Amino acid sequence: MIEIRRGAPSLDAREIPDARLQWRRLLAYLHPYKWRLFVAIIGVLFSAGLSLVFPAVISSVVDSVFVEADLALLDEITLLLLLVFLLRSFAAFAQNYNLNYVGEKIVVDIREELYAHLQFLSVRFYTDRRVGELVSRISSDVTVVRTVLTGNISTLLQQSMTLLGSVGVMFWLNWRLTLFIVVLMPVIVGVGFVLGSAIRRMSTRVQDEIAGATVVAEEVFQNIREVKSFARENYEIRRYNRAIEVAFRAAVKLLTVRSVFGPVIGFFAFAGLALILWFGGREVLDGRLSAGELIAFLIYGLTVAGSFAGLINLYSQFQEALGATKRVFQLLDTKPDIQDSAGAQALVNVAGGITMRNLSFSYEEGNEVLSCVNLDIEAGEIIALVGPSGAGKSTLFNLLPRFYDPDAGAIFIDGHDIRDLTQSSLRRQIGIVPQETLLFGGSIRENILYGKLDAEEADMIAAARSANAHDFISALPKGYETIVGERGVKLSGGQRQRVAIARALLKDPAILLLDEATSSLDNESEQLVQDALGKLMQNRTTVIIAHRLSTVRIAHRIAVLDAGRLIELGTHDQLLGRQGLYAKLYAMQFREADLFSVV
Repeated sequence: MIEIRRGAPSLDAREIPDARLQWRRLLAYLHPYKWRLFVAIIGVLFSAGLSLVFPAVISSVVDSVFVEADLALLDEITLLLLLVFLLRSFAAFAQNYNLNYVGEKIVVDIREELYAHLQFLSVRFYTDRRVGELVSRISSDVTVVRTVLTGNISTLLQQSMTLLGSVGVMFWLNWRLTLFIVVLMPVIVGVGFVLGSAIRRMSTRVQDEIAGATVVAEEVFQNIREVKSFARENYEIRRYNRAIEVAFRAAVKLLTVRSVFGPVIGFFAFAGLALILWFGGREVLDGRLSAGELIAFLIYGLTVAGSFAGLINLYSQFQEALGATKRVFQLLDTKPDIQDSAGAQALVNVAGGITMRNLSFSYEEGNEVLSCVNLDIEAGEIIALVGPSGAGKSTLFNLLPRFYDPDAGAIFIDGHDIRDLTQSSLRRQIGIVPQETLLFGGSIRENILYGKLDAEEADMIAAARSANAHDFISALPKGYETIVGERGVKLSGGQRQRVAIARALLKDPAILLLDEATSSLDNESEQLVQDALGKLMQNRTTVIIAHRLSTVRIAHRIAVLDAGRLIELGTHDQLLGRQGLYAKLYAMQFREADLFSVV
């Protein structure tokens, strides 16, 4: 049964950083837009300040207009209110436009930073993580950060000023009644903090479960052919449904706490208003408060209750957002396993000589894949790697471009330890044609030009001709502009390989790593691919993982690996004469494969 992989390290398994440090880092994203924020904050404060005028005007209307029947004063007050509301609308526009602009820019900034950082993380990082999990981090989590930095902070400022302003006016109207209300606040604050902490924990759990469901969907979409070939659509539906149901149950728990949160806070707030009416009524009857002032007091009380409830709700949202920001920062804080050394040199004027000295490597501690491998490859030489499955052939491929560093030993190119070279210059000199040819989902032109982004049109076409790809590309309705589809699905296996070979030819590397696999192609396609590979290997140091007899015969020498050790090295005829492992592999694999290819 296929389930979500649990063995890989979770992005959330590390120690949670201090919340204050998270906020400090978050607020740093606002710095480039400080002037827009300044305008927005002025709008927020102006809007909140004008909101405090309304209850005072109502008090004047009740005490002066209605009691004294002053129509002229009513006209003046109405015009004043219209002016206040107009100014408040302008302030709200300045606030909303600038805050939303800053919010969208912050999303762009964080996503660009996060995506760029992910590009430079090592291959090992991606082998330990699922694509769906990373996509969830770069999309939904970053959106949560945007909400915190703009909408929530704006609301925090507005509610805080409204709360403080209302409380100040209430003290001015009747300090005894205001003190009566203030006593209730610690109870509401305590309830808010308790429920807010619970919301934070549950929200993190929900985000994790949603990421898990996304991983399942991403995996299925990437392997849709296998799903359909095994008729496992219903199984995958059940698997995704199980994952999403787990997320649903976690969301229901969060929803329950959130649903309790609002009514509880609301009860205390409106209970406070009832007490205001009771105590304020007594003040009016005792002559210490007018009827208009009591009405104004009630409106300010409603404003305080709304602002206070809003701040408590914001606290829960901030707690919820800490989970998302934690995951974003954990990705940004992840260091590449492979890094350029201090003073790393660029690899230039490459002849292509490769030396491997005492190479040992393991993907997991205690499970050695390569053990003390020594091999010298001359510039321009073609070396074929053969051996049973798990012998370490692909691992050697991974070590040469420094996708991984060996646990012991070293690799030299033209006498330079590759750990003393910049990764970019090293990889520019190495071309890789993998066993499973992967293309990007864009056009054929984009895929070939990936080998050299600034190549001329004539050079691109020349590379396609050398790869025996130009004719089939030209026959397509849109030629080089033809979209190949996800992973090149619209092209045949042979066509994909020839496009990949054209890409490698355009790159023109000094060293070629070729995982040769043409046994699945028909005879015509295989011949075209083999001919293209022959052109690709000319005047290059080439290391091939060989699967076919025709391949091992064109190699100058053959290196035989078994259980991570280099046990035989020589030409085809020399190794056959020794009657060792190569002779057995030839009898069992290569000769049999070629017999079947003839049939």
